[in-house]
Amino acid sequence: MSSGESGKDPAPATSGSGDISRSLELLWGLGEPPNRGPKRGLTLEQITTAAVAVADAEGLAAVSMRRLSTDLGVGTMSLYRYVPGKAELLDLMLDHVQGLVIAGPGEPPADWREAVRRLGRVELRMYRERPWLLKVNQARTALGPNTMRSMELALAGLRGMGLTDPETIGVIVAVHNYTAGVARMELDTAEAAQQTGVSDEEFWTQQGPFLDRAMRSGEFPLTAALSDDTFSADFDHFEFGLNALVTGFEAVVAERRRLPEGSEVPEDSEGS
Repeated sequence: MSSGESGKDPAPATSGSGDISRSLELLWGLGEPPNRGPKRGLTLEQITTAAVAVADAEGLAAVSMRRLSTDLGVGTMSLYRYVPGKAELLDLMLDHVQGLVIAGPGEPPADWREAVRRLGRVELRMYRERPWLLKVNQARTALGPNTMRSMELALAGLRGMGLTDPETIGVIVAVHNYTAGVARMELDTAEAAQQTGVSDEEFWTQQGPFLDRAMRSGEFPLTAALSDDTFSADFDHFEFGLNALVTGFEAVVAERRRLPEGSEVPEDSEGS
């Protein structure tokens, strides 16, 4: 979050950028509560829930200690008795959101293929519901209880793959990177329309005459030969890519099962 209280966000928010020890104490319930709180008692859960609600409604830049104090009906300085600052609050918010995600899916599917698909679908839904998450640099995440429970669920669903531990994490990373990429593209598209005042339909319509001339030039024969429904909104690019990932993982799993126990997969060499 930004260092100021103006509601602006000049720099990307970064998880784990505050006092990481203090964040972990708060996340795991090890921090001492204030001896004397404000007249209206608060809890970390109330503060975090309020912060997430503001981010959901108005974006991450709208979250500030001053704004939360107004929404919660307490003095701004009262919040600092519970949370050292906005950096630590962000860590609490991220873990809180993971808890909301965990509450939805239930037990992991018995089939690892469906578990992989659910990983992608649940994460995409999370980003669509809370696009502000894409504005946070989560390269260094404070690992709270909900985040760890989320990892446990993911690992439980992938046990049937029979991969090594690093490879299993690699599956999770691959699905995350793919899903976050799709979600970020959707967000960028929406923000471009909002910032320019030009809808997607208007934007591409303006390019129509120029593209038509280019297609008739003969310089781009493969593009010109594309079917009329190539860019149809009816085609689910996300599901296509997700299923392609599953197909790729199936090949890796099948290869592992063909190999004698303890042997390594031979690396492809040029010309092989």
